[in-house]
Amino acid sequence: PIVGPTVALLYGFYPTWLWILLGAIFIGAVHDTASIFTSLREKGSSIVEIAKKTMGKWGFTLFIIFVFFMLLLVCAAFLDLTCVALTSMVKLKLLGLPETQTLFRTVIDPKTGESMAVVGGIASTSVIIITAFAPLMGYLLYRRNMKVFYAVMLSLIVIALSVIIGFALPVRFSRETWMVLVSIYCFIASAIPVWVVLQPRDFINSFFLYGGIIALIFAAIVGGLKGIEVTTPAINISEGAAKLGPVWPILFITVACGAISGFHTLVATGTTVKQLSRESDARRIGYGAMLVESMLSVGVIVALGAGLAYVVYKDIVFPQAGKSNPVLAFALGSGLFMEKALGIPSYVGIIFGILMIEGFVITTLDTAVRLGRLILQEFWRTIFKKPPRIIFSRFFNSTIIIVSMFLLAYKNGFAVVWPVFGSANQLMAALALIAISLWLTMMQKKRLFTILPALFMLATTIYSLGFLLIKKFLPSGNFPLVGITIILFLLAWFVFVIALRKFIEYAKNKELTVKA
Repeated sequence: PIVGPTVALLYGFYPTWLWILLGAIFIGAVHDTASIFTSLREKGSSIVEIAKKTMGKWGFTLFIIFVFFMLLLVCAAFLDLTCVALTSMVKLKLLGLPETQTLFRTVIDPKTGESMAVVGGIASTSVIIITAFAPLMGYLLYRRNMKVFYAVMLSLIVIALSVIIGFALPVRFSRETWMVLVSIYCFIASAIPVWVVLQPRDFINSFFLYGGIIALIFAAIVGGLKGIEVTTPAINISEGAAKLGPVWPILFITVACGAISGFHTLVATGTTVKQLSRESDARRIGYGAMLVESMLSVGVIVALGAGLAYVVYKDIVFPQAGKSNPVLAFALGSGLFMEKALGIPSYVGIIFGILMIEGFVITTLDTAVRLGRLILQEFWRTIFKKPPRIIFSRFFNSTIIIVSMFLLAYKNGFAVVWPVFGSANQLMAALALIAISLWLTMMQKKRLFTILPALFMLATTIYSLGFLLIKKFLPSGNFPLVGITIILFLLAWFVFVIALRKFIEYAKNKELTVKA
């Protein structure tokens, strides 16, 4: 909900805002709610198991292959984002700090000779401390039954100390070193029980996320009352099209989680659904949480549009040389905006912004790796009657997903991977809506509210994959992404054809039943 809107803002404030608003209300929230509801009625089944029931074995097999490639792209995009964020540096003059300041550790940019604050190093130290503390928090919460109130207080203390230590001892590694370290972390986190690292780490990170959402929305309200102006162009479709591609479909696959995300159905079905106390919670969590997420995305584009000069925004997100760094753009924009609106020093907002988005990114990454491992185990069961024991090993499957994501991310930065990840993510949402529409048809329930967004997202993503293949990956000779794009394209068409046949079959059966 942060990175996509940050990149898509190049098309202008209004197009991005409209897609977030309309997409979340009419497509994204419907997708999430329907996913949870269907899974509930199917006793906690995952979306791939629902696809097996509605489309048969072939549909299930193609669906599960598609999910694997989608998760691989998620992992590759977020691995690069994580490592770029942890190596972020910002010019001191943008923070309004003099060369003589002692708050930040600085380095000299060899190209410009300017002093750069090592903000990513502070986040790095904080991430290391929080991750190292997570097993103790997991032990206290799940083995010693610590009261949640005390866990909250302890988490806030750890967060504060990690940032203070980060200012004093920022950790600096290269992007490549961080890629190795984060990959090792994901391998461990995906293979051990969730209560050891994943759940307690997410618990601690949640305070960054909730705090960030509240701060952004409050700053937007106060900034509006103060009359702070948005400097980003209201409509900038021509420049966006020149750098990214035509507004349709590229805008609609660039903003994913803020409007609709196929990744949500993977987490919602089979996982979220098993944590609900009652069926009526499906709407509150599915629809409500999606609206909160879209609210965050609106806060992101307001903070960027009003806090960051448009020239600076383009220099960071679409640089002439070097890697795109939307994480830094968001952190800098939110810090400067909160200084204008609330009077909070910009460097405080910047550090908080980086830690907030880092929480989102690395949480998504380790969860995606774990889901990828589980999906691989399901896949082996479909192709082997008597599978070898090793292929069910969590370490074997974790290794496959980790090595694949590392190789893909190492050669391809965020800016290259994100469009095809966005296409795959939105295509996942379209296929999930198709599977849910088939289930609703089988149950003889109304289904137009899922069929219409499914068709829109299917058309959008098929077109975007074709555009990326012909205009981006083939001309640049990026054969790994050419191969993945073609595979996704073919899998989507095969799943669609199977689903269409099933719709016709169910319609005929219904007609025969009515006649009988």
